[in-house]
Amino acid sequence: MEAVNTQTTPSEGEQLEKKVKHRERGVKQYQFFILRLLVFLVIVWVLFFVFIGLTHMPNGDMYPRIDSGDFVMYYRLDKTPKFQDVIVYQKPDANGKKTQLISRVVAVPGDTVEVTTDGAVIVNGNPLIEPAIFYHGTTYEGDAAPVYPLTLGENEYFVLGDQRAEARDSRSFGPVKKDEILGLVVTIARRINL
Repeated sequence: MEAVNTQTTPSEGEQLEKKVKHRERGVKQYQFFILRLLVFLVIVWVLFFVFIGLTHMPNGDMYPRIDSGDFVMYYRLDKTPKFQDVIVYQKPDANGKKTQLISRVVAVPGDTVEVTTDGAVIVNGNPLIEPAIFYHGTTYEGDAAPVYPLTLGENEYFVLGDQRAEARDSRSFGPVKKDEILGLVVTIARRINL
């Protein structure tokens, strides 16, 4: 007995239909990929331009906690810092251009602050005890320097850098206003020989 060939070869129409279905499947996969990519980009944009901010430490004002060049992540939605919070804010430089700075809040609205010539910080009549501050500074002179004792108004914060000897902070330009605050520091990524 002879074996009967039951396989049939697909006709040209069936082959064309397979190719069209294959192409349609490829187009749908491509469209799905583009849609997922757009959703991902929107999430990243919302995360990093609405909720979270990234910057680098521009100087050594917060040394040794935050060193010059370290990357800093800050939370943009909370702009009401508490005592000892580290904040990112903007202040105009000598040319009037706004620069980002990072400092520690040592007094909040309603507090009375005084910085003595020997570098002691007095808040509401009590000397501030800061065992983690290794570099003590002094008062600054200049047009924008505050006159002590200074009572902070509503939405004003007195900030100091941890490197008190050379930091540019409220001793040189006065209180930081709430609308100048960009956010509260949440984490630091150390720059080690990058």
